[in-house]
Amino acid sequence: MRILHLRCWLLPLCLLLVYTGIQLEQETFSGEVTDTSAPSPTRSTSTGELDANQDISGAADPLRRPDVLMLVVDDMNDWISLFDQRSPIRTPNLERLARRGVLFTQAYCASPACNPSRVATLTGLRPTSSGVYGNASDWRRVLPTRLTVMQQFQRAGYSVRGAGKIFHHHLAGAFHDNDSFDDFQPMREQQYPASKLNQAPDYGSRNTDWGAFPEHVKDSIDYHTASYCIDVLRQPPSDAPLFLACGIFKPHSPFFAPLEFHDRYRDLPLPILNNDDWRDLPSGATKLMKKTKWFWNGMQKVESEHPGSYHDFIRSYAACVSFADDQIGRVLDALDDSPRSKNTIIVLWSDHGFHLGEKQHLEKFALWEKTNHIPLIIVAPQIGQAGARCDRPVDLTTLYPTLLELAGLPADDATDGDSIVPLLRDPTGQWESPAVMTYLPGNHAVRSQHWRYIHYADGTEELYDHRTDPHEWNNLATDKQFHSTIQWHQKWLPTDQAAPAPDMRKPATPAH
Repeated sequence: MRILHLRCWLLPLCLLLVYTGIQLEQETFSGEVTDTSAPSPTRSTSTGELDANQDISGAADPLRRPDVLMLVVDDMNDWISLFDQRSPIRTPNLERLARRGVLFTQAYCASPACNPSRVATLTGLRPTSSGVYGNASDWRRVLPTRLTVMQQFQRAGYSVRGAGKIFHHHLAGAFHDNDSFDDFQPMREQQYPASKLNQAPDYGSRNTDWGAFPEHVKDSIDYHTASYCIDVLRQPPSDAPLFLACGIFKPHSPFFAPLEFHDRYRDLPLPILNNDDWRDLPSGATKLMKKTKWFWNGMQKVESEHPGSYHDFIRSYAACVSFADDQIGRVLDALDDSPRSKNTIIVLWSDHGFHLGEKQHLEKFALWEKTNHIPLIIVAPQIGQAGARCDRPVDLTTLYPTLLELAGLPADDATDGDSIVPLLRDPTGQWESPAVMTYLPGNHAVRSQHWRYIHYADGTEELYDHRTDPHEWNNLATDKQFHSTIQWHQKWLPTDQAAPAPDMRKPATPAH
């Protein structure tokens, strides 16, 4: 009887030890430790609206939900050390952040202009779904009930705060969405020197300027934005998880940064240019670029009148990137000092890239690589391998569903992008979808692992093989041997096209 009793007691113990060993082996193999005390979240996949009767957090205590820090940068392109240590523009704080999570080396905006890019990212809807194609599009007028990603977190009990440029900043903040935040510090107004620093009063507007300004870092727009975010991180809400959006304005024009940042780039090389770069562009490209051609033509004129101006322009852009990187570093320092830093999802993205003369073009507003390729870094506690790089092509419509999944919130089937959490877990895993970009109605680009395909509104095309042509100098679209490649990319072109949203009207000036 004693032997039988002992066997009855030992058998469950042995089974428990075997099960525990299996679990530990699985955790060691994956590099993750799963919190088995938290119940699996119940997910709604219809409209993304919250069910008040279900626990969407995956944790009984709301304060166990992860905080979110979203860092949004403006106009930052890929000529930075984050992507390649040989690049001359140094971004040590972006690299520091990438060492904590996953850097998506082939991430792209949804549209190469501020307003449509940010609306697509923050609503999860492409321009072809929303009708928001341009910088003047009144996005809330055509999407009156669409929840932004911030509103999704609000409805889940988060305290949502922010500062700086999150939505498009024109028309005195008319594009901003107050309902997406519980507290928000607007971006400060741009200050200007008494006269243009570039000695080119007839070139563009006051924003088409560059040079050392202001004298003190504390007088800059982004210093105040970062300071607000630092204060929030130092004193986070005690009764709710935090979603903090930090919108860094630089390197957006005017290319102003204090002198110390310009001094870092006295010997900055110029971008590699091809003076015959437009020889094989189709009619669709020249039509699309007609309104922005003055940027490059004007720079050529300024350079002829004031030799060295183009180099100063490039150096000033680099100074602005370094300035932005420094402000991001200040915010990361504050997060590191926060007791909740270990339970914070961090995402950093730029709304689009920027041309610095490549393809004889300045600014954005194009469908080529340089103005669409962006930095995207995601740090998710206990998911993925720190310092990993993922080279699968993704675009920013993936961010909305990704943040919902990471936080355990209900999925939203209305989004145009797919969650990239599987790529956080396995950056080398299978990923079929390419990145898709749209600029103005009917103009689209599809970026796969090796190819960029562009289809313009008039039906003309471009095709570039990035394995042999990273500068996009040789358009292969008319070469019949690549017909099947074009056909594969064409199947990803948007099939529906929403009518363009009406333009935002300038707010009326109050009568005095």
